[in-house]
Amino acid sequence: MSLADVSALIRTVPDFPVKGVQFRDVTTLIADGAGLSAAIGHLTDRLTGHDLAAIAGMEARGFIFGAAVAAELKIGFVPIRKPGKLPGRTISVDYALEYGDDRLELDPDTIRIGSRVAVIDDLIATGGTALAAVTLLRQAGAIVSRAEFVIDLPDLRGADRLRSAGVQVDALVSFAGD
Repeated sequence: MSLADVSALIRTVPDFPVKGVQFRDVTTLIADGAGLSAAIGHLTDRLTGHDLAAIAGMEARGFIFGAAVAAELKIGFVPIRKPGKLPGRTISVDYALEYGDDRLELDPDTIRIGSRVAVIDDLIATGGTALAAVTLLRQAGAIVSRAEFVIDLPDLRGADRLRSAGVQVDALVSFAGD
């Protein structure tokens, strides 16, 4: 399945979560078996050969794509969670969202110091969540130089923020506007 076919499976929901926003919803892509498989295949192809120890994905849709790609690459998956979801010791970072503030947590014992970890999520908008994930992973000792997304909203410049932090960013599809 081509990237154009993958893109066609992503639903646009107008005025969600607030008026004026064109929400790009991957639920319709995830619900399509061939589409989901194709998206995972394209993401896997882009990370093959990069000597990664793990894939990190942010709750919740980053778990879907990240865990599947990690399984395909036969490497570990590191969940980056919302507060209060991880047992044991955690490190956390607060960050700004497009529509407010939030916090992410990571179990630092899931990271081997000096290991190469790529970040995967369904969408990059302003980059707040992805940059927070990179910050946590680096605090835990990981080397993070790649991030892959299903969707990029380039007008919101999140990919540029990650690039400024030394992360190579790629997305399967992009949509102009927000």
